[in-house]
Amino acid sequence: MENHLHHHHHEPEAFQASLQAFESHVSICLTQLSKPGSEFLSLSWIQKCFQILPSVNKAFAKLVVDIDYPMSKWEENSVEEYLNYSLSLMELLNSISSSISHLGHARLALSHALDLVENSPSSAIERLKTIQMKGSSSSKDSFKETQNKEDGEESFNFSNKEKIVHLALTDIKSVGFWICGVILAGLSGDSKPYLEMIKRLGGLSSSALSDLDSSICEAINEGVVLKEVKELNDSAARLAAAVEAGNSSDAVEELRRRLEVFEKLMDGLTKEVDHLFSKLLAGRNELLNGIRKTLN
Repeated sequence: MENHLHHHHHEPEAFQASLQAFESHVSICLTQLSKPGSEFLSLSWIQKCFQILPSVNKAFAKLVVDIDYPMSKWEENSVEEYLNYSLSLMELLNSISSSISHLGHARLALSHALDLVENSPSSAIERLKTIQMKGSSSSKDSFKETQNKEDGEESFNFSNKEKIVHLALTDIKSVGFWICGVILAGLSGDSKPYLEMIKRLGGLSSSALSDLDSSICEAINEGVVLKEVKELNDSAARLAAAVEAGNSSDAVEELRRRLEVFEKLMDGLTKEVDHLFSKLLAGRNELLNGIRKTLN
């Protein structure tokens, strides 16, 4: 009996250690995004952002196992919080997908303009000058459910395990929404999704995220244009000038090469979005199936 009490006394410390391990994993992930020389607003950096989300979700799943608190045992509040979070994140991923397809249409239009250079230079010039490489910026109401409910009296009634899950959920929400806000801003060339997300979050959960945010904020204040989009725009402008000057072969090659690189990067991003979406869906289904089993 004494041994059992002794073990029970140490439980909160073990939970605390598991939570700290989770938090330090999240911090390490975020620090990777702010390595010196990171070109914040570039497609390769956005891809790194995406790779962090499954890693953070995996660490959360590990924490739940470590403290032996499967989702089927969670309190209703935590279940609801997790379901709202995953649903909002899936909506944000849909907005990101539509931004990616907008950029895909613009890329196709540039390719088409390239094909016109030889036989119809004047219409090629016209197209090159009007194509805007921009994603759509409609994040609709994706951030509507992101704010935490007021932590009133109920937070004092948490069991130790419930408290740990609540704190970890706050972290993954903060990271997930922040990353989606930055990605949407980058893809759409508009700071609005990012600013909206910051307002809704009402504060960032970790110092690693705050540090990263101040760097990003600086980059966004200088104007939201993805490095690769800027390169394509510059390349298209050079080609239009070269066609007008009657000497376009180098500029054609340059734009063609940039479009190929851009297409590969966009395909990579699409794969990341789809992968994450299906992971989130699987997580939700697992949780809902677990709940159904306990009700039967």
